[in-house]
Amino acid sequence: MATTFIPEGDHQRDYRHALAQFATGITVITAPTPEGGIGMTANSFASVSLDPALILWSAAKDSLRYPIFKQATHFAIHVLREDQFDIAKAFAKDTDALSLVSPRLNAANVPVFDSCLARFECRTEARHDAGDHTILVGAVENVFLNDTGKPLIFSQHGYGTFQDA
Repeated sequence: MATTFIPEGDHQRDYRHALAQFATGITVITAPTPEGGIGMTANSFASVSLDPALILWSAAKDSLRYPIFKQATHFAIHVLREDQFDIAKAFAKDTDALSLVSPRLNAANVPVFDSCLARFECRTEARHDAGDHTILVGAVENVFLNDTGKPLIFSQHGYGTFQDA
């Protein structure tokens, strides 16, 4: 059944449902901390510019990990494979999920891991306030590409993968 609504008040759940109709890839974002590093699952990742190489992702202000990511000067975005659902769920819930991926620290002390489809190592270029999120723009300094596998996708409130046509 089709419906039309204004996305406020009693229609917040409907608005979330409408947004869930758009399929997105799943990423794990990592950043350095004095204790070594932290990570979180995010699907709000997008390319901004090819020249210069810029990407963005959005951090929810109500996340317990938000203060670390908002202040981070560097971060890394790891694009997950279809077989990494458990990793996506672990980073969504647990601030200490890094032990699942055997990370190492890059030159900026950001924890990074190679068990992913692609990784974008970034310097924070800009932060933009955007309602209940902050948009973080990263200047991509290094890319890791592993084109073996299919991406893990989130759509219609569930995880899945891309099917070949």
